[in-house]
Amino acid sequence: MTRGGWQRFEMEKFSQSPTAPAFVQDPYPFYDTARRAGDLFWWTDYNIACAVSHKAVSAILRDRRLGRETPAELAGPVPPELAPFYDIEEHSLLEVEPPKHTRLRGLVLRAFTSRRIGELAPDITALSHELIDKFPPPGTAFDLLDAFARPLPVTIICRLLGVPEDRADDLLRWSNAMVAMYQARRTAQIETDAAQASREFTAFLTDYIDQKRQRPGDDLITQLIAAEEDGEKLSTEELISTCILLLNAGHEATVHTLGNGAATLLDHERCDITEACTEEILRFDAPLHMFRRWVYDDITLFGHDFKRGDQIACLLGAANRDPAAYPDPNTFDPARKGPANTSLGAGLHFCVGAPLARLEIRIGLDALFTRCPTLKLAEAPRYADLYHFHGLEKLMVTT
Repeated sequence: MTRGGWQRFEMEKFSQSPTAPAFVQDPYPFYDTARRAGDLFWWTDYNIACAVSHKAVSAILRDRRLGRETPAELAGPVPPELAPFYDIEEHSLLEVEPPKHTRLRGLVLRAFTSRRIGELAPDITALSHELIDKFPPPGTAFDLLDAFARPLPVTIICRLLGVPEDRADDLLRWSNAMVAMYQARRTAQIETDAAQASREFTAFLTDYIDQKRQRPGDDLITQLIAAEEDGEKLSTEELISTCILLLNAGHEATVHTLGNGAATLLDHERCDITEACTEEILRFDAPLHMFRRWVYDDITLFGHDFKRGDQIACLLGAANRDPAAYPDPNTFDPARKGPANTSLGAGLHFCVGAPLARLEIRIGLDALFTRCPTLKLAEAPRYADLYHFHGLEKLMVTT
C-alpha cells in the first residue's frame, strides 16, 4: 500500500475496475481519458499513483530512486501458506535491487548470451513449421493459442534450459498458476494454487539441477551452474528463481504477444514480419500493462511529491498509445518509427529475455502467415480477465 497521502489529492482521480468486461476487452479509452489529466493520475481502484504518458513511464522505469524491492521497513512477514511462492520471489532478478541485482544479472548474462539466443533461430523456425503441419484441415475452426502461440515458446524454453519437452504441460500449469498472483482477479484459491505450483516447480528444478551438476550438458542450466563472477556462483535457490523467471516472464509475454499480434495482423492488410513490424506489434497491444515500482527517496516527479515507501504503477500499454510519442497511436503501422516501446520494460529491470521473445515473435508469425496465406478469424477475438497482463482467452481461426 502507498504510505504517502498528499499527492493523491493533488492528482486527478479516476475510477475504473480492472476486471470490468468492457475494460478487459479494450483498456485504451480509459488510458486516453486518464492521460488528459497529465503524466500522472490517481487510480482509485488500486489506491496508487499511475504514470500514463510515454515520457513519464520511460523516465520512472529508469529512475534509480525507485525500484522493485520492498523497502525494508515495509516488508512484513510472509504468511506461511504463501512461503513457497515468496521464497522464489526473494531471489528473482525481477524483484531485487543492486548490489544483489547487479551480481545476479551479470551471472545470468554470462550464460544467456546473444550468441546463444541467435543459435535458437533454426529451432524456432523448425518448430513453427512442425506446429503448423499439425493444424486441422482447411475450413476447420481451431484455437491458434493452443495450436501455436502456447506450445512454441514453452518448447523453446524447455530446449534452452535442457529440461524434458514432455514436461511442457507441467511447466505451463505451474507458470500459469504463479503469474496469476499478479492479476487483479487474485483470490484465496489463486494464492493456494500458486503456492502449490511453487512447491512442485521448486522440487522439479532442484532435482534437475542436481542431475546437471553431476552430468553437465549443452544447455542453459549447465551454463548457469558454471557461470562465475569474482569467485561467486549462483546458489541453488538463485538458479531455481532464475529458471522460473525465464519461463514465467518470458513465456507469458511471448504467448500474449503472439496471440495479440496474430489477431492484429488478421484485422489489417498482410505485411512482412520485419523487425519494425515486430516492434509495432509489441507497441500496439502490449502483453503487460502495469509494472509497479517502490519509491526509495523523498522525491518530486512530474510536479508531484512522493515519500519513501510510496508506489507508482507504470502503465506500459498506455505509454505505448501516447499520441505525444506516436502519431495516430491507435493505428497499426508496421513501418512505424518512433521511440522505443515500453512493452518489455526499460532500465535496470529491462526484460532479460527480450531478445528471445522478439526472435520468437518475428520468426513464429512470419512462418504462420507465410504458410497460411488464407488464415482468417472464425470468431471475434476476446481478451481474458488477466490484468495486469493483456492477452486473449482464445483465438479461433481457420486456414
